[in-house]
This record gives sequence, structure tokens and C-alpha cells, in this order.
Amino acid sequence: MEILRCDNITASYDGMNVLSSLSFAINEGDYLCILGENGSGKSTLVKCLLGIKKADSGKIVLGSGLTHSDIGYLPQHTAMQNGFPATVREVVISGCLGQRGWRPFYSSAEKKTAAEAMKRLGISELAERSCRELSGGQQQRMLLARALCAAKKLLLLDEPVTGLDPAASAEMYDIISELNKKDKMTIIMVSHDIGRALEYSNRILCLCSSSESFFGTPGEYASSHISSKFIGE
Repeated sequence: MEILRCDNITASYDGMNVLSSLSFAINEGDYLCILGENGSGKSTLVKCLLGIKKADSGKIVLGSGLTHSDIGYLPQHTAMQNGFPATVREVVISGCLGQRGWRPFYSSAEKKTAAEAMKRLGISELAERSCRELSGGQQQRMLLARALCAAKKLLLLDEPVTGLDPAASAEMYDIISELNKKDKMTIIMVSHDIGRALEYSNRILCLCSSSESFFGTPGEYASSHISSKFIGE
């Protein structure tokens, strides 16, 4: 069943057109990797999918009863996160804010959701630790647990392994793959790691600064002329 569709999306950034007549659709359970050069519109597309930015033209349709508040989002890692003065539990449960609305306190169900997300990501023992004390890999697990608290059917991950060492990166990719295969979570991931994208995903969206784009399977992408710009002939 279709969970998200973009029809002829055109969007600009800082006065420049970065997405032009972009169309693609993904189904529940898909694992889509978004590839592309710097400046090709990946970040702009992410903002449009989250409802943060409105496309200049075209439309984005959410299916399967999905709303923007039901999308779990893991943003790019920033240095500011390293000094954030909160415990792991506080950060993870903040993923439930969209569901909490104007209620002053989290419900027992939301606390249970956060506890299950921490257990799922293997960070339960870190619950009372300060974010400042975590390694890069632990921070990303924490933020992924936070995204899981918000996610109903879709996780949107913006370069989730940036800044991680190879071992932590491999762990993160395995966790995301398990969420997709075991939990049937639909994944949209922005990545610069073409090898991992071809290995884990079942759909590839490649954006180019020339306004050309590709959407299809990893096999189709590997044999396309667009891929030669990134992975060679």
C-alpha cells in the first residue's frame, strides 16, 4: 500500500531552484535511500516531506492514514547536541511531544513507549545519563529511539551515521535494517554511502544538481548513466 507520493515537486532554496518536477512514490515497508551531490536538493526535499517547507508547486500525498506528526525524524548530527543538558530518558520521551499536545505531563503509555524504544536500541542502562557523557554512537541510538517514539509507520533519517566511526556506523545500519525488516517500518534515509545504500535499500532516489533525477531499484540505479557520476562506469 502506498504510504507517500510526490507529484511534480518543484522547490527552491535561498532563491535557487533545487528540485524540479520531482515525482516518486514509496509503499509501506520500503527502504528508500536518497543520494545526490551537495546542493542537489536533498535537505530541501526532507523539509518538504516533513511539512516544514511548502513546495513551490506540485503536491506531497501521505497515504495509509499517515500524518506529518506520525513521521519519526532523525536529523543530521550537530555539535550542539554534544552539550545538550538533558538525560537520555528526557530526550527519548520528547519524541512523544506531538502526541502529548497541551497535556502538562506524559501519560503512562508514552512513558512505556519511551522505555520500549530505549530497550529496542539497547540504551536502557543509559536512561539517567546526561547526553554530554555519551559517545557519538550512543547519541545516535538515543536520537533514533526518540524518532521511534514519534514514528507510526515511517522513519526519515538524514545522514544518520555522519561523524560515527566505522564500527558505530555498521551497528547503526544494522539497527535500521532490522527496524525495516523485522518491525516493517518504512525507511527514508539520506546518505552519501552509496555502497550501503545499494546493500540495504530496495529503492533509490538520486538527485543531481543538473535537475536530472533517478528513481528505481538499486539494480536499476547501478546500471543507469546517472550512477556513473557517483560509482564509476
